[in-house]
Amino acid sequence: MSAELIHRLHFAFTITFHYLFPQLTMGLGLLIVVLKSVALRTGDATWDRAARFWGRIFAINFVFGVVTGIPMEFEFGTNWARFSRLSGGVIGQPLAMEGVFSFFLESAFLGLFLYGEKRISKTMHWFSAVMVWVGSWISGFFIIVTDAWMQHPVSYERMPDGHFEVLSFWQLLLNPWGLLQYAHNMTGAVVTGSFVMAAVGAFYLLEGRRHEYAEIFLKVGVIAGTISTVMIIFPTGDLHGKYVAKNQPAAIAAMEGLFKTEIGAPIVLMGQPNEETQQIDNPLVVNDVLSFLIYGTTKAEVKGLDQIPHDQWPTALPLLYYSYHIMAGLGTWFVLLMLVCALLLWRGKLSTARWAQWALLLSFPLPYIANTAGWMTAELGRQPWLIYGLMRTSEGYSDMVSASNGLFTLLGFMGMYLLLGVLFIVLIYREIAVGPEQEVHA
Repeated sequence: MSAELIHRLHFAFTITFHYLFPQLTMGLGLLIVVLKSVALRTGDATWDRAARFWGRIFAINFVFGVVTGIPMEFEFGTNWARFSRLSGGVIGQPLAMEGVFSFFLESAFLGLFLYGEKRISKTMHWFSAVMVWVGSWISGFFIIVTDAWMQHPVSYERMPDGHFEVLSFWQLLLNPWGLLQYAHNMTGAVVTGSFVMAAVGAFYLLEGRRHEYAEIFLKVGVIAGTISTVMIIFPTGDLHGKYVAKNQPAAIAAMEGLFKTEIGAPIVLMGQPNEETQQIDNPLVVNDVLSFLIYGTTKAEVKGLDQIPHDQWPTALPLLYYSYHIMAGLGTWFVLLMLVCALLLWRGKLSTARWAQWALLLSFPLPYIANTAGWMTAELGRQPWLIYGLMRTSEGYSDMVSASNGLFTLLGFMGMYLLLGVLFIVLIYREIAVGPEQEVHA
């Protein structure tokens, strides 16, 4: 394998494993605020203990997110040195702000939330929960702004030596691609948090214990899940998809398996992309739908891969196609399940509908898969560009680091992260087993 491929696999593995943690913290941050708000308004200690329980889950995720996130900062210099040298004047600013501002904001108030409850007022404790949520979402914003500039470069100047410099920092932060991507991503994080909270509630009910907490978790999880699963499709997914179609036509064509330009383009529900024959094998399609989704009319022309030079096609086209369809398929399942559960909750039957509880419990890993598939879609769709239209991936990796050295460290990370994953599962299971009744000792 080439050094370029090894470096791509290396970063893909570390960032995919890392994102398992912040997507839950960003989703739980909002839900903890909901729990604390109800507790503050009603004075109900049960809701307060529920918020404290999820605060402990949040803290474990936060720690593992930090541990797995730090190596990626070094990988910019070790595996992607040429990219970092040329684009550091742009991407370095939001990355630095993420660490200096949002990380310290989140970590400081998380400590206050976890260990300061008996030392501060109830209102201040609620405020600390709000600031933890705000810090986690600001952190996500700076990271996504960085990625959005690679997807859709704005407000830059290229110097004679090849370096990129920012012309307007505010235009960098307000990149339209970044705003749409941020809305879609954070909604996805809430989906993850909602499913995890609802799954724990379902788990308690299926075991026949902690009914009071289980009903709170189901109620908050299902309501938040219903809203977020609908929003992940419309408006956030719809608007972001249209922007991708406008600015990255090769990506949208590959995602949909559209090899030939068509008027009234169909959407492919199922099938296998065949690059050799440039068609979809065993297709299940719905005519005219793709044109309507992108342009609002069934008669619009959608550009296919036949109008794009072959050297600008996404380099892992089948993987991109399947990632997108996994994301879209799971998103459909999320909406259907949450709408059914919301109906049962409204009718007061969710706490006794064991089949629905099993469905929620077994579905809790699926948002992780969907979020991973969504990020794979975004990053594979940008290929073969590292900075879209400006720098190819083959121009950005560290050619001084050999494939064998990259493979050695990749195997080392795999072994280390396996141990971290086992430790994480043990710690989370312990917290769920102990439950929300644990008293405050701080």
